Amino acid sequence: MVVREVLDNGLRLITETMPHVRSVTIGVWLTRGSRHESDARSGIAHFVEHMLFKGSDTRTAEDIAQSIDSIGGQLDAFTSKEYASYYIKVLDEHLPLAVDVLSDIVLRPAFAAEEIEREKKVILEEIKMVEDTPDDLVHEVFTQYFWEGHPLGRPILGSRETVEGLTQDAIREYFGGAYVGSNIIVSAAGNIEHAKVRDLIQQAFGSVKRDGEPLNGTPPRVVPQVITRTKEIEQSHVCLGTTSYPQRHDDRYVSYILNTVLGGSMSSRLFQNVREKRGLAYSVFSGMSAYRDAGNLTIYAGCANDAIEEVVDLCVVELKALKRTPVPESELRRAKDHLKGSLMLSLENTASRMSHLARQEIYFDRHFGLDETLAGVESVSAEDVQRVANELFGGGQLAATVVGSGTPDLTTERLALQ
Repeated sequence: MVVREVLDNGLRLITETMPHVRSVTIGVWLTRGSRHESDARSGIAHFVEHMLFKGSDTRTAEDIAQSIDSIGGQLDAFTSKEYASYYIKVLDEHLPLAVDVLSDIVLRPAFAAEEIEREKKVILEEIKMVEDTPDDLVHEVFTQYFWEGHPLGRPILGSRETVEGLTQDAIREYFGGAYVGSNIIVSAAGNIEHAKVRDLIQQAFGSVKRDGEPLNGTPPRVVPQVITRTKEIEQSHVCLGTTSYPQRHDDRYVSYILNTVLGGSMSSRLFQNVREKRGLAYSVFSGMSAYRDAGNLTIYAGCANDAIEEVVDLCVVELKALKRTPVPESELRRAKDHLKGSLMLSLENTASRMSHLARQEIYFDRHFGLDETLAGVESVSAEDVQRVANELFGGGQLAATVVGSGTPDLTTERLALQ
């Protein structure tokens, strides 16, 4: 059973009782991410995430780690474009300790000056790691130019210059304006009772102030570009993409099916036609990124330097085929069952249930039951897929990014979707 409650300070609490398990996963979600930063402070949301593990007013970094390790728990965090999350998975009997530790690191970070300088070095190495991982780098470069000039296009990690420029005062100012009750969602799933969780959260988070710094954001504008980043590596990495739907769009289920048919599974058209039948790539897939007011659909492939044009041509052929011809019933059925099976299997543990609850609250302000979601997938028709394909791939050209030593001929005509 899912229960939603809003505390007096605006903090939202969502719990799901799973009496058949012995674990609990509880997470604090902040509805602020990298897109909510200024250009000068790019990377500060991710930096603060790192700093919250470096000690609080009452615990050192070692104390935090030992308190969770000593009960066999798991503590982790991440920052994305539109939110950040801090979560702990423990046995149900250790929930009070989990809430105590979680509230301590999220509400009372020390932000020690020497730790800030030390962590800058760590994050600069993380930025270098992306630069040295070409299949990650190609997506970063693609996003940067796809949403050029908009916060959604900036790397979550920030840049070397912005990270090095962060100060203790700037970090404290950001923290004070972002980590407030109206921006916090606490999500918990497992062997719990809502009333007991509410009492723990009320005690730990009840004194948090309600409002912080207001948001001013506009949707991004897309100008398709062809970007080539020369890198002396053995394989070229290709990313193609076009605009897709934001999170709350009425046709989101149709787009999930379309992506599954195109490149979202091993039986997908891209996997079969690019890898299995022609052997042009080891890894080839499509994926969707959806945000509050924007989205994109991308295709990735890693291939030989002299195969880039052929891979791109095959991808364009598949996109055009989805526009011209309805998906056969057997393929549609397979895509639906794949989506439904993946969803149900992913929700078998408390951590994924906790994340699912929080993301639904962030984007929809409500909980969708599993049956409602499965019905949404099941309602998609072949005509819906063709209609959405024509809408998403209707005209213009694909944006393209290549990282590698090849020099592909990616002309407007080659990338055209008409």
